[in-house]
Amino acid sequence: MGFGNHQQGEEPEKDLGFGKFVSNQYRGRFLTRDGQSTGRKLGLGAQRTERLYLHALRTPWLTFLAWVVGLVLLTNGIAALAFGALGPEAIAGADGMGLDDPFMRAFVFSLGLFTTTGSDGLHAVGATAHFLSVVIMLVGPLTGIVLTGLIIARLTRPRAQIRFSESAVIAPYEGGRGLMFRIVNELPGELTNITARVSLSWWELFDGKKERNYHQLQLERDDVAFFPLHWTVVHPIDARSPLRGVTPERLREGDAEILVLLSAHEETFSTQVTVRSSYKWDEVAWDAKFASIFVTGDDEGVTIDVERLSRLERLPEGTTRAPAAGERESL
Repeated sequence: MGFGNHQQGEEPEKDLGFGKFVSNQYRGRFLTRDGQSTGRKLGLGAQRTERLYLHALRTPWLTFLAWVVGLVLLTNGIAALAFGALGPEAIAGADGMGLDDPFMRAFVFSLGLFTTTGSDGLHAVGATAHFLSVVIMLVGPLTGIVLTGLIIARLTRPRAQIRFSESAVIAPYEGGRGLMFRIVNELPGELTNITARVSLSWWELFDGKKERNYHQLQLERDDVAFFPLHWTVVHPIDARSPLRGVTPERLREGDAEILVLLSAHEETFSTQVTVRSSYKWDEVAWDAKFASIFVTGDDEGVTIDVERLSRLERLPEGTTRAPAAGERESL
């Protein structure tokens, strides 16, 4: 199936802010699965500090703590090597401490200065060793201030950690078909008044010219007041849908990307949070539907198994390929 054409009198959809030139020049996906933009801006410098700060906020806690410990050990290891280069007499006061190894003695001394916890009688000898000690005593507290600020920022940063199903599906829906994906809130804090906006980006033919266009997909429902379990977001593929009569080949030829923007009220910090993601054409499953996510709980409440969020059930061949009611007349 070739590229679709605009109908006479049909206005092209909004470009979501990318601009027509950017849309037609862009290749690849606009958003990664974790919601990061793939666009780059030159002329602003490397922005290494800003990027490092944002990365430090987003990285998982275990990775963040591993980097912190590694940074402290590396810094004091380098300082210990510097003391070692001054000779074994650069640090005195190790009698009776069992620190016969020069590197370990210098490392313990440096770590005590760096963390301001004290060096247990160890002290520098000589002008160069004292100068190096002063540098460590300045760098240590400053590093501690920066790390404390990062930890506070991570703890107090409003966020929504929403897991998306690994793939979207085109499956039977109310006598026709629907494009759908599932989401679940991974954090114990509650999200309320969550809204979804889903847009389709793909290539179409307009007056014989190939161009990228955008269509906002109408959803079965675009908001939910409460989000305690999971939500299956559904776009019914009916006669009004830009996906009417769609096939896997059409999605591939159009380099289709489903762009998802979620916003919600986060109750812990009483603020608005947003989450982005996208599905490329090869991340849309056909001849499949989502398996049940509900399980039997220990009480009378409703229970879901988050590990089943992306589980699919195969359908008989051709079940999802036939046009839905009203689609043939619209083509």
